[in-house]
Amino acid sequence: MKKNILVVDDSALMRKVICDIINSESKFQAKDVCRDGVEAYEKLKTTQYDGVVLDVNMPRMGGLELLEKLQQDKIKANVIMVSTLTTKDAEITMLAMERGAIDFVTKPTNIIEAKGIDFRNRLISVLEAVYQTRTLTRRSLEETRFESTPVKIVVPVKAPSGRGNKLVALACSTGGPKALQSVIPYLPKNMNAPMVLVQHMPKGFTKSMADRLNEISPIKVKEAEDGDVLEKGCVYIAPGGKHMKIIKNHDGKHVVALNDEPAIGGLKPCADVMYESLRDCGYDEITCVVLTGMGADGTKGILSLKEKKPLYVISQSAETCVVYGMPKAIAETGVVNAVVPLTEVAQSIIKNVGVQ
Repeated sequence: MKKNILVVDDSALMRKVICDIINSESKFQAKDVCRDGVEAYEKLKTTQYDGVVLDVNMPRMGGLELLEKLQQDKIKANVIMVSTLTTKDAEITMLAMERGAIDFVTKPTNIIEAKGIDFRNRLISVLEAVYQTRTLTRRSLEETRFESTPVKIVVPVKAPSGRGNKLVALACSTGGPKALQSVIPYLPKNMNAPMVLVQHMPKGFTKSMADRLNEISPIKVKEAEDGDVLEKGCVYIAPGGKHMKIIKNHDGKHVVALNDEPAIGGLKPCADVMYESLRDCGYDEITCVVLTGMGADGTKGILSLKEKKPLYVISQSAETCVVYGMPKAIAETGVVNAVVPLTEVAQSIIKNVGVQ
């Protein structure tokens, strides 16, 4: 049975292009279209769709306003945003993730790009990741995105003596921006380790995500810059369009090294690159965290890192993932120490690394 998709965009041309892409796949059909959030809201009040492809900027009611209204009225929808590469749209898209959107695709700047293979593949890959490869029910999907707020860590654990210098290295993809909202804000500012983080995202969006997380978190969060010296109590997010490595300097300090090498498996940044770079680091133990995402990025790098360093590996549980791809891949290797629901990831990290 085909999955029914609602397409919401104020451009008649974009509606047609997106509908043609969706209808070209046997698994999906673009059942209905709307010109703005007002029309979409009326549709979603009475009709349940398997997915909604939603534009950010529209007259009368934009994508963010629609998500806020759906959340207010407790109307469930599996939403994929379509966003331009502008700073303003990137900021709105990050807020949309907080309001329940699953993921986003970047909007083509012209008709040639719109009809190109890159846009088509990205849109279809997100739809397929959510509806073809996942093993969860629709009900559990909805509960995941509207789950209760994680419990804040009131009394963090002091780092046990003799356990050495630690680093946290986290990887996520589809569903990651929303998932990170349930992890990063619950890490204390005096966490006894730095964190390096790869989220698959285009350039510009990682800066907006980092800034937003920094606003709502006690711990410091920033988009990583070349030469950044890693400090405890800070999260460094790999910038979109760059690979991030962690290099140990001659003075023993660890710094961020960004490069413009080709994408690996279509990914840039790539989590495997980050993990593999840590093989020669000076950290005594690395806590590896793998959250929701399609594919298997991170698994190869973690296995390579395990050959050289003691690891503690945390994997997000299947029932709380938007896409159980990356966590499943690492879990199947047998190296995972803890499989936990999303709301317990922050506590698992602090339990292992402690506070200063």
